[in-house]
Amino acid sequence: MAPINSLEKDHPLLDSSFEYFCASHSIFTVEDFLLQDLTVLAQLAEQGPNSDRLKQGINQVLCIIDKNHHQPWSNGMQFLQDALLNKHVLSTGFQGVDALIGGGLREGQLTELVGLSSSGKTQVCLRVAASIAEQHMGRVIFMDTCNSFSPQRIQHFVDQISGSALTEKIMSNILCCPVFDIFSMFDVLHQIEISLKSQGHNGDLKVRSLIVDSISSLITPILGGGGPQGHALMTSAGILLKKLAHEHNIAVLVTNHMVAGDGGNLKPALGESWKSIPHVRLQISRDCENNIHHIIILKHPSQASGKATRFNVDD
Repeated sequence: MAPINSLEKDHPLLDSSFEYFCASHSIFTVEDFLLQDLTVLAQLAEQGPNSDRLKQGINQVLCIIDKNHHQPWSNGMQFLQDALLNKHVLSTGFQGVDALIGGGLREGQLTELVGLSSSGKTQVCLRVAASIAEQHMGRVIFMDTCNSFSPQRIQHFVDQISGSALTEKIMSNILCCPVFDIFSMFDVLHQIEISLKSQGHNGDLKVRSLIVDSISSLITPILGGGGPQGHALMTSAGILLKKLAHEHNIAVLVTNHMVAGDGGNLKPALGESWKSIPHVRLQISRDCENNIHHIIILKHPSQASGKATRFNVDD
């Protein structure tokens, strides 16, 4: 796909200002542009000082794509073939959860797990990491944003799954990366992207999953003040995670907390701009009396919203 900065010669609207706008949202090529939620992109353009020109630039790129037929897929059969051949389903380690969401986490998708503090989000992430590292013999990158990573719990889950004989081998395939601000996260994601482009050429195991626990702890601090910069960074983070998932066939799992909405009702944090980013949204809660967890589907491309299941993290 053509770089955005190569289009200005024939299309003056796509000048350095438009290139800067695109780059600030991790859009560097026409292919990157095609992976965007165009509604969100237009809303972000509205917030800029030269919004009319930016929106005209967006329309110009769409016209270029339409004229040259630069689409990521030519027909639905190619979508299906890509899903069948490249986008595998990875077990979460919980039979009930796997059955609920169609077999597990799908490569190429961003799955979000939302819930209150102490609802079990981190425990699920740790179990998922152990399951993928053991069952699928691949690497798992665990981005720890709030000191939630527990090697002891990982070892416990690994021992449950396969016994102590393979504990060292499996745990060595789970890579923990502490990240405590959004800019460090961007640095790490770009490093991961460079590494993913070379995986398979140096004998390393394939990266099968990227877990971010939690995405909201990085994004919430930059949303204060009501300015557009925080929302732009949030959208860029989501876009980059989806790009990594799609281009490198990995399953991305992120956690998000709950906040009070209208009437005091709880809802996932990060607002409407973030809502459209995950392919799958699951809400988790926990019954403190018997330690039973509940997961309900809020959004899923192939499963009905409202479906739910119960499970115990240690079963």
